[in-house]
Amino acid sequence: MRLKKLALALAVGGIGFIPVAHATNGYFQPGFSVKSMGMGGVGIAFPQDALAAAINPAGMVDLGNRLDFGVSAFEPKRNVSTSSDATFMGNGISGSYGGNDTKTFIIPEFGVNYMLNPTMSVGVSVYGNGGLNTGYSKIFPPFAPGTGVDLQQLFIAPTFAMKINPSNSIGVSLNIVHQSFRANGLGALCNMLSANPSACTDNGHADSNGVGVRIGWIGQLTPTLSVGATYQSETHMQGFDKYSGLFANAGQFNIPANYGVGVAWKATPALTVAADVVRIDYGSIPAIANGPNPGGPLGGNPNGPGFSWKSINVYKVGVAYQYNDALTLRAGWNHGDNPIDSSNILFNTLAPGVVKDHLTLGATYAIAKNMELSFDYVHAFGHSVSGPLPGAFGFTGTETLTMSQNVLGVSLGWKY
Repeated sequence: MRLKKLALALAVGGIGFIPVAHATNGYFQPGFSVKSMGMGGVGIAFPQDALAAAINPAGMVDLGNRLDFGVSAFEPKRNVSTSSDATFMGNGISGSYGGNDTKTFIIPEFGVNYMLNPTMSVGVSVYGNGGLNTGYSKIFPPFAPGTGVDLQQLFIAPTFAMKINPSNSIGVSLNIVHQSFRANGLGALCNMLSANPSACTDNGHADSNGVGVRIGWIGQLTPTLSVGATYQSETHMQGFDKYSGLFANAGQFNIPANYGVGVAWKATPALTVAADVVRIDYGSIPAIANGPNPGGPLGGNPNGPGFSWKSINVYKVGVAYQYNDALTLRAGWNHGDNPIDSSNILFNTLAPGVVKDHLTLGATYAIAKNMELSFDYVHAFGHSVSGPLPGAFGFTGTETLTMSQNVLGVSLGWKY
C-alpha cells in the first residue's frame, strides 16, 4: 500500500510544475522548502522535510515516511535608472524604469520520502531551482518597450539515501532538469551585436533539458552536533535553439556546479542552531560569466558576450525553537555575494540579480498527529550597483540597477 502511495506521489510530482521566480542568490533560490527558507535557507546538516534532497540528499534517510507540498509567492521589485547626463546617440535617456510588468510569481514545491528499511530511503524532490524575470513597459533605447527576459528552471530529483553506520548517512540525487527561456525587445542590440539576429529575441519560450547529480553526507559527531557536505555537478543542458544568437556557444545555458558545508547544533532540547556556507560557480558558465567584449559576437561560440557574473559565496544561519508540542518557530539570515559588478551594467538591465541580504521568519504548527502546516516570510533587502554605460555603443552617463523582494510561503506536511 505504501509503495502505491509513493508511485502516485512520484507521478504527481513530475507533472506540470514549471516554476517562475526572480531568485536572489544570483538567480538561485536562497532556500528550497518553506521550512528551509524560514531559517535562511539552511539544510546541509539539518534536514526537515522531503525537499531536503534539494540541499543535501543524505538527509532524506533521517525523515521517515512523509510527503510535503508547498507554494510560495514571490514579489520582486526590479528597477534601473540612468544619470541626468545619460545619452544614447546624442539623445537624452535620463530616467527611472521599472522592470515589474509581472509583479507576483507563484512557485510550487513537492517532495515525498519512503523508508525501504530503517537504514535506507528512496524519494523525490520537485522544486524550482531559481530564475530571472524582467519586463519593462518603458525603457531607454536601444531597448524597446516590452524588453525583458524570463528564465525558469525545474528540478525533479529522484533520491536514494542510506545510513552506512549509526553516525553517518550518504545520499545521491539524479537531477532531471527542464528549463525555459524567453527574451523580448532586444532587436536593436541583436542587429548590432548578434552572430544570428533571427535567433536572438522575440521568439517565444525555448526549452532545454539536461541531467546532473547531487551527492551528500551527514555525520552525527555528538548527540547534539551534526555536520554535512554536499556537491552538485555542473548540469549540461541542451542549447536554446531559438536563442542561439543571444547566449554564448550557440544558446548553451548550463547550470553551474555548487557545493557547500553545514553544521547543526542542538543547543537545548528545544533550540537548534544551523549554518551553511555554499559556493555557486556562476563564473564557469560562459553565457553568464563572459564580459561584454570577450572576442566574439552574441551567440555563436564560447567567446560570445555574457553578463559578467562572478562565482559567489552564500552564508546562511538559522534557528528553530520548539515552543511547545504543536508549534515550532524559525528565523534566519542569508547573505550572498553580489555576482554583478559595474563593468557590464547595460547587459544586466535584463538580469539585475544584485540582492545580497535576506531576513527570514517561519513557523510550523501541528494540526494533527501526523500533519503539519508551515509558513515562511522572506525579505530581500534592496541593493544597488552602478556603472558606466558603454561608450562604444554610443552611450554617455551611468546606469544603476536596484532590486528587492518579498516572499510568502505555506506548505503542508504529512507523515504516513
